[in-house]
Amino acid sequence: MKELFTYSAAELTAIELSLKVALICTIIILPIAIFIGWFLARKHFPGKAFVEGFLHLPLVLPPVTTGYILLLIFGTNGWLGSLLYDWLGIRIAFSFPAAIIAAIVVSFPLVTRSIRLSIELVDRNLEEAARTLGASGIRVFFTVTLPLALPGVISGAILAFARSLGEFGATISFAGNIEGETQTLPLAIFSTMQVPGQEFSTLRLVIFSVILSLLAMIGAEYLNKRILKHKT
Repeated sequence: MKELFTYSAAELTAIELSLKVALICTIIILPIAIFIGWFLARKHFPGKAFVEGFLHLPLVLPPVTTGYILLLIFGTNGWLGSLLYDWLGIRIAFSFPAAIIAAIVVSFPLVTRSIRLSIELVDRNLEEAARTLGASGIRVFFTVTLPLALPGVISGAILAFARSLGEFGATISFAGNIEGETQTLPLAIFSTMQVPGQEFSTLRLVIFSVILSLLAMIGAEYLNKRILKHKT
């Protein structure tokens, strides 16, 4: 039983990397998703259906395909990755930033959808009333729209964090499975599953993953209830 709760240095490193990737991904993605979600909820333009379909593409693409596309773009032979490598000496693929980019790409549709749906539920009459009282568009957004859509924003943030923790396919294709650098929690679980005699290690990581994901979802539900209670 003691072995079940004794984490090795490699396991702790994988957990730490996963938490870092999830946290950085959430911080980067949230302001962008709020803007895109608001834009899609409030603006109508030709080709909107195509834009929405393109943004949600990572939801239906096999994660390995998403990782391969990122590799084509950011790899040292990719159209953007080659420029970064030749001009600045920056290598994106198979590095820690690559794990963050992979998490951002696969998480972005979930966050954007949650925020867009939440903003669509905001009563436009309240926004118009604020404008008639002289509030600018930016002030209306930050004082009316965003506070009323806050449950969706929080849910989106939790989804981004949880999805980043569980990201596997795009990460292993684009960032690789490098211990101590890109080997996140799901990749560590996959690696230990391939080694005979590592059943306890696999189980430890699986248990931690389940507990962490469960805590994230409980936290999101708790915060949403607090916000809704405060509004009423």
